Amino acid sequence: MHTIIAVNHLNKTYASGFHALKEVSVQIEQGEILALLGPNGAGKTTLISIICGIVTPSSGTVTIEGHDIIDEYREARHLVGLVPQELTTDAFETVWNTVSFSRGLFGYGRNNAHIEKTLKSLSLWDKKDNMIMSLSGGMKRRVMIAKALSHEPRILFLDEPTAGVDVELRQDMWQLVRTLRESGVTIILTTHYIEEAEEMADRIGIISNGNLLLVENKAELMHKLGKKQLTLQLQDRLAALPTTLNHHNLELTENGTELVYTYHSKQDRTGITTLLADLAAADIRFHDLYTTQSSLEEIFVSLVKKPA
Repeated sequence: MHTIIAVNHLNKTYASGFHALKEVSVQIEQGEILALLGPNGAGKTTLISIICGIVTPSSGTVTIEGHDIIDEYREARHLVGLVPQELTTDAFETVWNTVSFSRGLFGYGRNNAHIEKTLKSLSLWDKKDNMIMSLSGGMKRRVMIAKALSHEPRILFLDEPTAGVDVELRQDMWQLVRTLRESGVTIILTTHYIEEAEEMADRIGIISNGNLLLVENKAELMHKLGKKQLTLQLQDRLAALPTTLNHHNLELTENGTELVYTYHSKQDRTGITTLLADLAAADIRFHDLYTTQSSLEEIFVSLVKKPA
């Protein structure tokens, strides 16, 4: 794998004394989708803003394709497109002119074919001559993405890209992100929608109180940290669990018709074989069983609630 962004020992303390980032280090690979999750004020936007050259770090280094973001900021910035949380566009300008102007800001010449392709990919082509002020919030969000893509960046940052966007538009944006990744664009997104990260990301980063708690492959994260539950649907209702089963991590549902056994997928032994043998010895029979695994949301909540 080729590292396209390298963040090393990054710290940011604002003038107020707020320590927004604390020794953050992460390597981002070319062509991946990395989702950054964290509660409000965790440091997600600060991290993105530093990488994009908007905020100056207190200490630490960031390189983009080998270019230091401070010493070689022009080379680094040309590689990056940013879609911020705020909808900042010229209300009295047309969609076409707004996106074309953004390309010119990076020193690139006119490329009508690229602008047309970008607008069509975002379902904005029929709005190209409309003024921004006439667009809905969702369409304005699409214009922000088009502006970020106008100079054909190799890296795209999406800071809460679907905030306030309806479900249909969110699905369209997810598809666009996948298409961009297939074309080789590296995508880093922050989101409050955990299902968004679960749906799209290759890796998940979790930030809390300025600390990057982990960066893991999504599947590996859910395997390592996810709890699994085995639910047994009983043939006969139980009033209470027999004392012989107290050493198992078992819970009897309120109606007494199901037993729920919780175990961790990273353990070498699940204990299920012993459990089934003990159930048979207690003459407890079941007619069906199924397993479920912790969602990414449950894993996220468990991590950010851990004491510092």
